[in-house]
Amino acid sequence: MVQQQALGREASGRETSGREALDRAFAALSDETRRGILTRLGDGPATITELAMPAGMTLTGIRKHVDVLEAAGLVTTEKVGRVRQCRLGTERLDDAMAWISFYQRLWERRLDGLEAYFTLHDETKQESKGTES
Repeated sequence: MVQQQALGREASGRETSGREALDRAFAALSDETRRGILTRLGDGPATITELAMPAGMTLTGIRKHVDVLEAAGLVTTEKVGRVRQCRLGTERLDDAMAWISFYQRLWERRLDGLEAYFTLHDETKQESKGTES
């Protein structure tokens, strides 16, 4: 099943199960500021300062959000001189998308089955009305 994927690694180097990594990714995505950071990084790498400006947050505040995203594997950071450069880390986004796609297909099949049931039920109802006349 998609939920139980191979072991991953969190930023600290500790191995995590696919389920733990997925939980961490969805928890990180639950915050509007962090989703905004990911949207901005979709346009290319940015420094902590560049991420803080549009959010109207302190460098410390933005750094805490980046740390959560990095721990979830959604962002990578690299110290370049005195500046910390942030980039998207796509692996966990791919894992989250695979999980969402799995359940999307599952529910589409279930809803298709329900639609077929109601269509058949309506046709049977129409036929029985026609024979009663």
